[in-house]
Amino acid sequence: MKICLNGNLFYMEHLILIAEEGERDLIAKYLPNTDWPVLVTGVGGVNIVRALRDVPKDTHVLNIGYAGSANFNIGTVVEVTEVFTNHPNCRFAEPTLKLNPVDDGLFPIADRKAVCYTNSDFVLASDYKDCVFDMELAYIAAMGFAKTSALKLVSDNLSLHAYHELTNGVE
Repeated sequence: MKICLNGNLFYMEHLILIAEEGERDLIAKYLPNTDWPVLVTGVGGVNIVRALRDVPKDTHVLNIGYAGSANFNIGTVVEVTEVFTNHPNCRFAEPTLKLNPVDDGLFPIADRKAVCYTNSDFVLASDYKDCVFDMELAYIAAMGFAKTSALKLVSDNLSLHAYHELTNGVE
């Protein structure tokens, strides 16, 4: 199926998703041999839904982007295995959103595998360890694509200042 994204016509079999234009550097560094089209979605859940609502559900989407972590070293590449939304002030039932493995034949093997917690705001503190935090992945996974995979580069240890120094990202 062909679809128009950002003014370009693509056959949607595969698609790389990044939240901000600055994350395009991650594709060049970690996925140099891919020719998959790239869609810049914008940051957060509403931007994800708006950007992906017309993408065919049989598309394999790969989200690559920055993420925070309470204890992973900055620069660690994480393959996300499952994703949840993070609600630090309450608990309620939500489905576990499992992700597909990243194809090691096409992409590099990550430093480690971990869970991702998607938040509606930047995480500055958390008791959760051995995981990463982002602002888009749970919404992407909930869209129901045939295959969803994710690689996250740890940009900070829950420090907005460190995130800005590395990424020049969202203010």
